[in-house]
Amino acid sequence: MLHFMLKVLVITKELDIVLQKKDQEIVNAMKLVGTTKRQFQMMRDGEWKHLMDDVSSFCVKHDILIPKMDDLYVLPRRLKCKVSTVTYSHHLRVEVFDATIDSQLQELDRCFDTVNNDLLLGIASLSPVNSFANYDKDKIMRLAKYYPNEFGDNKFQELSSKLDDYIVYMRQSDNRFSNLKGLGDLFKALVETKLDLTWPLVYLLLKLTLILLDAGPSVERSFSWVRNIKNEMCKKFNEEFFSDCLVCYAKNDVFESVPDAATINQFHSRTLAENN
Repeated sequence: MLHFMLKVLVITKELDIVLQKKDQEIVNAMKLVGTTKRQFQMMRDGEWKHLMDDVSSFCVKHDILIPKMDDLYVLPRRLKCKVSTVTYSHHLRVEVFDATIDSQLQELDRCFDTVNNDLLLGIASLSPVNSFANYDKDKIMRLAKYYPNEFGDNKFQELSSKLDDYIVYMRQSDNRFSNLKGLGDLFKALVETKLDLTWPLVYLLLKLTLILLDAGPSVERSFSWVRNIKNEMCKKFNEEFFSDCLVCYAKNDVFESVPDAATINQFHSRTLAENN
């Protein structure tokens, strides 16, 4: 099912790239989460036949044996002690195709739940990139609510008031804040200009946000969710085979120059060696 694995990796590629940029691209990442989920659902609902047609055409072209879909699925060698009770069709469609897509949808829901969405969007709203283009006071205040010990009722109201002055100053009054590249730069600039003393609550929230980005398991899980693809899919596929596929995907510029015939010959050679 190499064709299927590549389709899954292609769907997740853009989201993974954006998430690696962390606070710089959080807003775009949150939009891509919805897009990625829709792509997975569309694949599950309507692309099975197209995928099997592609695989069948590839196998016919390269003289690779295609099992009969109505035959009982032959278990891997290490599981021969168990008796298969499902057909190839059921195994490939239900136990591999549907199950893998479902696991990815569940992982997206788990990593980008309401709490994580609030945290991520709050972080994005603090970002100074493009003259604080993503600033959203409501989202910043929602972020502050997750720190009740630091922002009690009085300080919460004070933060709300100070944010209005803060954003006007940042956008209009000081060029030193106009070309910052991330939250780390903003934190450093506030200290260097001693404006951390002018807006101590904003500075505190920014500091807590940087700690969250560095050590928070929920946010870190959101940023690195795509790693779980390998963990889930390896339950369905041979570990070594999957690792080989990931190498091909990551180094696609190199492997595009490798002729199909060379790949097929290598595959047949390994198959013969294993059988002997």
